[in-house]
Amino acid sequence: MQRTRLFADRTEAGIELGKRLANEYKDKQAIVLGIPRGGVQVAFEVAKILNGSLSVIITKKLPHPLHEELAVGAVAEDGAIYLSSLGKALTESTLKRTVRAQRKEINSRIQRFRQNRSLPDMQGRIVIIVDDGIATGSTIVPAIKLCKNNNPAKVVVASPVSGEKYVSEISSLADEVVILEHPEYFSSVGQAYDDFHSLSDEEVIQFLEDFEKHLQSAGV
Repeated sequence: MQRTRLFADRTEAGIELGKRLANEYKDKQAIVLGIPRGGVQVAFEVAKILNGSLSVIITKKLPHPLHEELAVGAVAEDGAIYLSSLGKALTESTLKRTVRAQRKEINSRIQRFRQNRSLPDMQGRIVIIVDDGIATGSTIVPAIKLCKNNNPAKVVVASPVSGEKYVSEISSLADEVVILEHPEYFSSVGQAYDDFHSLSDEEVIQFLEDFEKHLQSAGV
């Protein structure tokens, strides 16, 4: 499998992504929102470089009720939804049950990662949604919708890597999409990284705590 770019790990990818974003967004009080789990490690580096704030935005894939490995869409923590053609074919009652089940895990992650705190106030702010890679991008769409519902000045989607094709809703909803690398042969996000281990909840929490320490040491 050919690779046009290989990141050592999410830290390196986050630093490079932060550098790309810095020309336009450094010192602009940007809100950087990482998508757990892997996106938080990338967002941690981006937020440091931009001198922005860091939080997490929670989305979950919606599994097909008969084939759990098959995603039919995604839902964000405020109930914003993206549905694929398969998802749109589900009955309303089936969809409601599927969303309700995923909302339980979303609420659990809000408790674990944000201690039940609300998302930062986005009114008039630049919001940058960060993930470690975009395969289809279905989980990002409801995150964009959530942010747009909070009247930000601008919503940017940023990621170190993606395929050439992802769900068209990302480009139509976001004000800007920033991708470092589009590998010619792209089958999975992990192919762009030497180290692509699955982050634990504890690692995600540690990144968030380390960012708070970073702010304190910087006197923010």
